Amino acid sequence: MADERGDRRWHRRARLALRHSLRVRMVVLFLLLALATTVVFLAGMQKALSVGWRDGARPLLVDYVDRLAADIGTPPSLERAQAIAARLPVSVRISGPMVQWESEPMPRNWRGDGARWRRDAGEGDREALLVRHTADGHRIEFGLSQSAWQNQPRRVGWATLTALLVFTAIAFLYVRRLLRPLDDIRDGARRFGGGDFAQPIPVRRRDELGVLAQDVNAMAHDIHGMLDAKRALLLAISHELRSPLTRARLNTELLPDADPAVRPLRDALLRDLAVMRDLVADLLESERLAGRHAALQREPTDLAVLMRDVMHELAQSGVPGAGRAVLQADPGLPAIAVDRARVRLLMRNLLDNALRHGGGAAEPVGAALHAEPGGGVALVVRDHGPGVPGAALAHLAEPFWRPDSARGRDTGGVGLGLHLCRLVVQAHGGQWSVRNAQPGLEVRVTLPPAPR
Repeated sequence: MADERGDRRWHRRARLALRHSLRVRMVVLFLLLALATTVVFLAGMQKALSVGWRDGARPLLVDYVDRLAADIGTPPSLERAQAIAARLPVSVRISGPMVQWESEPMPRNWRGDGARWRRDAGEGDREALLVRHTADGHRIEFGLSQSAWQNQPRRVGWATLTALLVFTAIAFLYVRRLLRPLDDIRDGARRFGGGDFAQPIPVRRRDELGVLAQDVNAMAHDIHGMLDAKRALLLAISHELRSPLTRARLNTELLPDADPAVRPLRDALLRDLAVMRDLVADLLESERLAGRHAALQREPTDLAVLMRDVMHELAQSGVPGAGRAVLQADPGLPAIAVDRARVRLLMRNLLDNALRHGGGAAEPVGAALHAEPGGGVALVVRDHGPGVPGAALAHLAEPFWRPDSARGRDTGGVGLGLHLCRLVVQAHGGQWSVRNAQPGLEVRVTLPPAPR
C-alpha cells in the first residue's frame, strides 16, 4: 500500500513537472525527437539492406554455403566440420543415419539468422539458404555462432544506453543554461512585485530572453518612477493640508457654542475636521512605513500590558463595545523589542476595526496573545460580526479599499486602518493573515523577535 501511494505521488509529480516545467518539456521533446529519428533511420536502413540482401548478398550466401557443404563432404566429415566451426563464426549441425553432431546447442526456434530471414523467406527458401542435404541422406544446417555473437549485442546495447543517457544529461544541462534567464526574470518580477526595485534583472545574453529581461527592467524603472512621483505628491499634499486643517479647527473651536442653532453645526464641523486630521496623519505614517528603510524605535515591550492600555483607551473614548472586549494572554509571554508607538497603532486599528464591524454582536470582541517558537509573539483579534465575502479577504489591507458592507464612512472608515496594520507588521518583519472565522473576521499577526 505504501509503495502504491509512493508510485502515485511520483506519477503526480511527474505530470506536474511535465505540465508546468518548460525545461522538462524541452528535454522530453528532445528525447522523442531522438527516438523518432532513430526509428525512422533504422527502418529506412533495414529496408535498404533488405533490398540489397535480396539482390546481391543472397546469391553470395547460397554459393558460400554450397562451398562449406562440399568441404564437409559426403559422408560428412566431423574433422572438417569441426575445423570450419573453429575457423569461422558459424555453427554446424549434422543429422542423418550415420552422423549426429552439432558444434554448439541451438535453440529449438533457431532458423538461420532468426526472425530477420523468417520475414524475408519461406520454409523452402530457408532450406535453399542455410540447409544442405547430402546424397547419403544427411542434413547439414549452418547458422551464426551464438558464442561469437551473444556478448557483442549486449555490449552494444549497454554502450547505446550509456550514450543516450549522456546525451540526455548534456541536453538537460544545455536547456537549463539556455533557460536560466527565465529564472532571473521570475525572481526579478517577484522583487518588483514586492516593491524592491534596487536590483534589476541581470542581462546575461543578447538573444530574445535577454531582450525580454531588458524590457522588464525598463518597465520596472518606469513603474518605480511613477510610484515615487505618486508618493511625493501624496506627501506634499498631506504636509500642505496640516496647516489649514489646524487653522480651521482652531477657528471652529472659537465659535460660540451657547447658541443652540450653532452648536450642532460646530460639533459636526469639528468631527469632520478630526476625520481629515486623522486621514492626513495616516497617510503620512503609511508613506513612512512603506519605505524600504522604515525607521523603528525598538524597545523591549510587554505586549499584554500594551494591549490592555489600548483597550482601556478605547473604552474611555466611548467606542461602542470596547468595554466588553476580552484579552487572553499566555502566561510568561516574552517581552520583544518593537516600536511601541507603531505597535500601539497596530493594536488600536485592529481593535477599532473589530469593534466597528462586530461590536454589536452578542459575543464580545476577543484578542489573544500567544508565544511563538523562536521567541516571537502572535496577536489574534476576532469579532463575531457578519464577516466579509471570501473574495474580499485578499483586498482588506489595500489602501482606500473597503468591502461593500462598509461603504458608509460613518462605520467603514476611509480604508487605511488595516493597510497601516499590515505596513507595521511588514516593517517589523512579521506575518499577516486574515480569515473568516464564521462568524466574524479574524486577523492574525506574528511579530518576531528583533534581529541581532
